[in-house]
Amino acid sequence: MIDKNDNIAPREKILQQGVAQLRDFELIAVVLGSGSRGNDVFNIAKEVSLLLSRLGKAPKIEDLLCVSGVGVVKACQILACLELSQRFLLSTSAKIVTKPEDLVPSLAFMKGLRQESMVVVCFNGSNQILGIHRLTMGLANQTQIHNREAFAAAIQDRALGVIFAHNHPSGSLKPSLQDLECTKNLVQCGEIIGIPVLDHIIISPRGWSSIKESYPHIF
Repeated sequence: MIDKNDNIAPREKILQQGVAQLRDFELIAVVLGSGSRGNDVFNIAKEVSLLLSRLGKAPKIEDLLCVSGVGVVKACQILACLELSQRFLLSTSAKIVTKPEDLVPSLAFMKGLRQESMVVVCFNGSNQILGIHRLTMGLANQTQIHNREAFAAAIQDRALGVIFAHNHPSGSLKPSLQDLECTKNLVQCGEIIGIPVLDHIIISPRGWSSIKESYPHIF
């Protein structure tokens, strides 16, 4: 079945639904603005998105220039956008997170998402946010996420602790059996690699809930 949203241009989707509803390649397409001769902007954006996923870290300009249709100008646009977002994230993450309530404002963008999405929040030894990384979007069963993917960003950030969070578009704040199974697997994996899972938070239009507070025995 074709998603009716596929017929909506990214800029129109931002105006109608909010920027959080855009898929990764659509966000990149907005940044690029246009394609190049013989290369549609969406094809270029999808290739860039795949590149970023494979790298698992901030790209160098040489990496981006390997993508067909990306020249120096477009590569610089992408790098500038990534750097700017990182600076703003770091500037707003200096506060120490000691309880779920401290983190919820940084996850407010998940309230309006129409697809279930999962992120990992990485912390340093002072419980300050190092980064917030999206792991999945539109994956109904979060247990399908591979532990390697779940902790890749944490390893890259040299995190000393992580909190996972996902949204329930339905509005429910109660974790499903799949949510609990996923949390158990993540906690066990974190223990093995030495990056403790501090909590797993559920976000919905109605508020938030902490799996650790409701099911402390899992942690």
